[in-house]
Amino acid sequence: MSKSTPHETGRPDPELPRGVALAWGIAANPQRGPKRELSIERIVEAAIEIADAEGLGAVSMSRVAASLGFTTMSLYRYVTSKDDLILLMAEDATLIAVPDETVERIWRDGITAWVSALRTAYREHPWLVDVPISGAPITPNSLTIVDWFLREVRSLPLTDGEKMSALLLCTSYVRATSAQERDLGAAAEASDPADVSGENFFEVLTELVTPERFPYLSPLLAAGGYVSEPGTGSIDTDDDFEFGLQRILDGIEHHIGRVESGVPVVSATPLPPQLDLPRDAKVREAAKARREAEKALREAQKREREAIKHALEREKHAREKAARGT
Repeated sequence: MSKSTPHETGRPDPELPRGVALAWGIAANPQRGPKRELSIERIVEAAIEIADAEGLGAVSMSRVAASLGFTTMSLYRYVTSKDDLILLMAEDATLIAVPDETVERIWRDGITAWVSALRTAYREHPWLVDVPISGAPITPNSLTIVDWFLREVRSLPLTDGEKMSALLLCTSYVRATSAQERDLGAAAEASDPADVSGENFFEVLTELVTPERFPYLSPLLAAGGYVSEPGTGSIDTDDDFEFGLQRILDGIEHHIGRVESGVPVVSATPLPPQLDLPRDAKVREAAKARREAEKALREAQKREREAIKHALEREKHAREKAARGT
C-alpha cells in the first residue's frame, strides 16, 4: 500500500472512490479517532493476517477490530466499508519488487519473471483469487504491475491494445491456476492427499475405464499419465504451470511473427445468425425425439456416476478393512 502522506493542504479529495484514494494516500485523515496507535496500515495488516490464516470469508470489520483491541466503529473512522478494506488488502498483498530497469533479457524471460512474481503473491496470499474483479486497475501497486509488464514488451511490434490483451491473458492464467492450486492444497490438507491425486482410485479406475468405452483415455490411464499408480504420484502443479505458460508465450511469439512478416491478422468469423426452423410436424416430432433422447442420456449418465461413486466407496472400504486387519 502506498506510504504517501495524506494531503494536508486543504485541497478537496480527488474524484476517486474512497478506497482507491486511501491506497494512493490522498484521502483526508479521519477528523476524530481513537488512540493514535490505530492506523489504516495496522488495520490492513491485521485483516491480511486473518485472511492468510482463515481465508477471505473470515475477514469482517468486527473481527479485525477485535484482533486490534478496538471497537468496530473505531475502524469505520479509517476505512468506511468492508469493500474498501478488501481493496486495500489486495493492494498491500500485491506489492511486488520490480527488477531494476538495467536488467537486460529477451521479452519471453521478462514476461516469465513477471508471471513468477505475480504467482508468488498469489501463493503467499491464496485468498487473492477470491477478491472480485471490479474494473481496470487504478491503485498504485496494481498499476506498477501493469507498468512492469509493459516495460517487458515495449520493443514488441504490438499495438497498445494487443499488449494489454497479452497482459490480461497472462494475469488470467496466473489467477486461474493459483485458484486451482489453492483448492487442491486445501483438499489435500483436509483428506488423504492420495485421494486428491487419484492414486487411491487407480486400481478401480483401470477396471472402469475400459478401451471399449474410453478408447483414448484408457491407455493414458494405464500408463500412469492420468492418475498415478499408488506411491508414485504427487500434487505438484509446477510442471503443468510451466507448460501452459510456455504455450501462451509461443502463441504471442507466433502472433509477433505474423505481424513482422506482414501477414494480415484476420479476425474471427462471426457466428451465423440463428436459423428459423420450419414449423412442420416432422421437425417438431424430430425435436421431441431429440429432447427425449437427451433426457434419457442424462439419466443414464446420472446412474453411471452413481455406480462409479459406489464402486469407489466399496474400494475405499475394502482398503480400510484390509488396513484394520493388518
